[in-house]
Amino acid sequence: MHYRSCRRVVNLGYRTYVTPASERWHGWETIIGIEVHAQIKSRRKLFSESLNVVDEAPNSHVSLFDAAYPGTLPRLNRICVDLAIRTALALGASVQRKSSFDRKHYFYRDLPSGYQITQNYSPLARGGTLVLDGLNKGVRIKQIQLEQDTAKSTYSDTHGSTQVDLNRAGAGLMEIVSEPDMRYPNTY
Repeated sequence: MHYRSCRRVVNLGYRTYVTPASERWHGWETIIGIEVHAQIKSRRKLFSESLNVVDEAPNSHVSLFDAAYPGTLPRLNRICVDLAIRTALALGASVQRKSSFDRKHYFYRDLPSGYQITQNYSPLARGGTLVLDGLNKGVRIKQIQLEQDTAKSTYSDTHGSTQVDLNRAGAGLMEIVSEPDMRYPNTY
């Protein structure tokens, strides 16, 4: 969330008055933009031929690429791209003629390669609007991009260790990034 110093005008229909922008954060206005990560329902992972299954035995659907073996190369799943384009069109977004993937480097135990493949700088689609039910307003979409999911880490108090399950590693995600159009978490 981002806060901006200001006051707000409240219109009750029969009278208008100015109140502090926030009762909790006096002098600040709440401005909300969100990133939603939606898992793409495809049979295969985003960059490997492994099955996209998470409810089976740990580490039973892992390719050499998913496990970040040196020298392995990604192979883009066209179905994931197709489903992301369909989502972009449904939201009225502009599908880009050219998009590319980037590496977002961070080191964590559930990311074996040490980086995530994403489309932050050259996304699949830009623009669009998500109309919220019951409200006569829409939330503007900044961009829609594809990226890999991470593995699943599970900590065990009994053993005092963390188990990593790579079945989810590399699953296709659609990240939908909104503009900061929302002002109130409960009412938009």
